[in-house]
Amino acid sequence: MTTETEPAPPASVSPKLSAVEGIKAGSKYLRGDLAEQLAADTDHLSEDGKQLIKFHGSYQQEDRDARKYRQKAGVGKAYMFMIRLKLPGGKLTADQYLAIDDLAARYGNGTLRLTTRQSIQLHGVLKGDLKATIAGINEALLSTLGGCGDVNRNVVCCPAPTGDPVRTQMQALADAVAAHLAPHAGRQAYHELWLNGEKVPDPVAVPVEEAEPVYGAVYLPRKFKTAFALPEDNCTDLLAHCLGFQAVVEGGQPVGYNLFAGGGQGQTNSKPDTYPLLARPVCRVDPDEVVAAAEAVVRLFRDHGNRADRKRARLKYVLHDWGVERFRQVFARDYWKRPLRSPVERPITGADLHHGWHRQRDGKWFLGLSVENGRVKDEGAVRLRSGLRAIVSRVRCTVRLSAQQDALIGDIAAGDRSAVDALLSEYGVPRPETLPMVRKWSMACPAIPTCGLALTESERALPGVVTQLEAALARLGLAGEPISVRMTGCPNGCARPFQSEVGLVGRGGTKYTLYVGGDVFGRRLNFELEDSVPIERIVPKLAALFAAFKGERSPGETFGDYCARTDVERLRQLAGAGG
Repeated sequence: MTTETEPAPPASVSPKLSAVEGIKAGSKYLRGDLAEQLAADTDHLSEDGKQLIKFHGSYQQEDRDARKYRQKAGVGKAYMFMIRLKLPGGKLTADQYLAIDDLAARYGNGTLRLTTRQSIQLHGVLKGDLKATIAGINEALLSTLGGCGDVNRNVVCCPAPTGDPVRTQMQALADAVAAHLAPHAGRQAYHELWLNGEKVPDPVAVPVEEAEPVYGAVYLPRKFKTAFALPEDNCTDLLAHCLGFQAVVEGGQPVGYNLFAGGGQGQTNSKPDTYPLLARPVCRVDPDEVVAAAEAVVRLFRDHGNRADRKRARLKYVLHDWGVERFRQVFARDYWKRPLRSPVERPITGADLHHGWHRQRDGKWFLGLSVENGRVKDEGAVRLRSGLRAIVSRVRCTVRLSAQQDALIGDIAAGDRSAVDALLSEYGVPRPETLPMVRKWSMACPAIPTCGLALTESERALPGVVTQLEAALARLGLAGEPISVRMTGCPNGCARPFQSEVGLVGRGGTKYTLYVGGDVFGRRLNFELEDSVPIERIVPKLAALFAAFKGERSPGETFGDYCARTDVERLRQLAGAGG
């Protein structure tokens, strides 16, 4: 007996494009029918509208906490929107910060959410308030265009306002790359929708090369992320990004950049061909070549990224599937069109949280504050949101956000330091030096109740886990260890859990996949220790590993390094994997 199988399509037949590609192609450069949907008396958008509004910096979400009582009442979902700013390098003036804080109070849920990529998210915005909120953001000379969507997202770089030549140049280049890779025709659509800009009669009639000279009519296959970092201060997690520029410094001056490509965190549990990857070195470029190099890599991704399977539609899979040598060849031949120079060996040796008081080169000061999981809020005795507002209003300081979800307030005159310290005390804002190391090095994504992809809690669950970890480490005399712990509600990896020394990735309900063995400086991926661990079992399992680490570590060895060199099966036995 024989069975017939459907023949495979000829090699020349292109795979069917994903549905999102069709939405983008028919959108008239990100317009679609968003204007009509925003004007309609509804509380949510269509499926096409949900996709297009991402390019404008917003996600349609729902209040998942409200599901149970709304279902009992026989009413539908409680729709709301998240709005994300586009903040290259995470910098704001005093007036800009205060304006965003005002908008969070007027239209959001009364909190600010600092992201792991130096931006701010406003949560809980209703559809009827979207236009007023985005208009208010633009009135503050800020934007949300490209905060989400299949384009280059927020460009990150070291936020420390030290004034040194390297960080000053990196910030300028981050601004330049962000401006160059911003959507062109999409900007016109953005102004039409949110800022009452003059409409273009027929945007489809505009030649693609003029309308979107970098992206084309259908933009990128998926999101694209860019970072700048220093070898001795990898505070932006350079290797987690699609594109990274690592400063090459000689005599205190930036003389070039090593270009890295192919990093990324997300994976899908049901697809074994998806996985986190670290970026690989590709070549070296001069400072005046950085913008052109960024465009060249984006164009390569535009042309060769997977547009059929969005789960594998990231630059990291292009580089992984091709190999770094083929990637270099195609990049140089078709996009860079000049000889490649080999990267300069610059090992990553550190990462700085930039906490505490630091002097700037101009004689002023900046203060780095730890913001647990990036949530700027007033809760109990800790009135962080009110405290930051009072400080910014009083001393007119600048605000910079870090890729570790923290806030740096800068350009503070020496004479204002005592006033800032007094306000921190008045509002109950803890100074970083008073916080346990494991808390300062922890990060979480928002997850439930706002993210529709979350399988478990994250932001609301991690503080309790960290409290238990603090106690376990203190008992062992390890309270001073800078152990990085990152939690996400799903395997998309928004808090970069696959590089941390301890990664906790939501599996469902109150269970998490436990990862160990990453690197506090972002140089190494971790590995799975155990799947589906109940949240109440996480700390007991880690405590057993901490005890072994204390007794067996080499001088100066970190917890991540210890786990990476120790036999995996032994670690699993120590942790009682499966029990």
